[in-house]
Amino acid sequence: MGSKKGMTQLSGRPLLGITMGDPAGIGPEVIAKAVAGRVLQKVCRPIVIGSFPVMERTIRALKLKLKAVRADGHETLPVREKIVAVLDPLETPLGKFTPGIAAVETGAASVAFIKKGVELAQIGCIDGIVTAPINKEAINMAGCHYPGHTELLADLTQAKESGMMIVGGPLRIMFVTTHVAIKDLSSQLTQTKIEKGIRLAHLALTQLYGIKNPKIGVAALNPHAGEHGLFGDEEVRVILPAARAAQAQGILASDPLPADTLFGKAVKGQYDGIVAMYHDQGLIPLKLVAFGTCVNLTVGLPIIRTSVDHGTAFDIVGKGIADSGSLLEAVKLAARLVTRRG
Repeated sequence: MGSKKGMTQLSGRPLLGITMGDPAGIGPEVIAKAVAGRVLQKVCRPIVIGSFPVMERTIRALKLKLKAVRADGHETLPVREKIVAVLDPLETPLGKFTPGIAAVETGAASVAFIKKGVELAQIGCIDGIVTAPINKEAINMAGCHYPGHTELLADLTQAKESGMMIVGGPLRIMFVTTHVAIKDLSSQLTQTKIEKGIRLAHLALTQLYGIKNPKIGVAALNPHAGEHGLFGDEEVRVILPAARAAQAQGILASDPLPADTLFGKAVKGQYDGIVAMYHDQGLIPLKLVAFGTCVNLTVGLPIIRTSVDHGTAFDIVGKGIADSGSLLEAVKLAARLVTRRG
């Protein structure tokens, strides 16, 4: 492949690497469906980073009018419709595996795809990466002990600070914690973590979205923002100090606001982004307004990375019913961010 600048100027469309995710999951299916459609081809030039045999089998099984061609990472890529370039980084072709089942082989393959995508993005061969879902059990079986994409990508890119923002409809939500049990939330919420969440939200909104002075709504943890300590002290103890520290740095962050009204205000445009304290606090309203089209955006990386907001869905693998909507939205967002970054 040529340089990133040359490729972008050549076609007017960014070149995006789409990592296959776990081959035993729905990643290959949603990629094949998305690439076969017209929308994706209009916004970018895709290159699938994954198993070539799996991509070919998936296309045949779905009876799509699409042909996979091999790319070795150096030649000029085909840009014709109904052609998809597949770069397979595996030293030996992926052997037989059982769809819908976590396994060492598919877990290791999914990690290899991510590593190759990051490598290509860092050296400028592609403009950004869009990731299909991995299976946390499978990657850990393969010896890759990370809770998910975000942490792995942070290590691979040596990012000083990164975090997960989920985007859907009118909402952009940064999370202070993600997969934490409700009973452990209070101990997990610290002023340092909340300050980081606010800081990353500001970074995303200014540098990625180009909003000059973004307004950030900081969600309270407890009902009525704790009612001055009556329903909990997290607001007074850690959330308010974090918000005030951000405000002192010139960030337009709110004091902790009751979550039951904050998200509605953001939908109406009163806030450019929200900092949520935990997983369901942000994802319930997000999926209510944008189910099936939400996108995971990793903030703080030196590369553009977006992802689907769903898992490997082992229970529906092979049924041909997986929805490619989230992947399409992830591709469109990555293309917009790449274009805005120039």
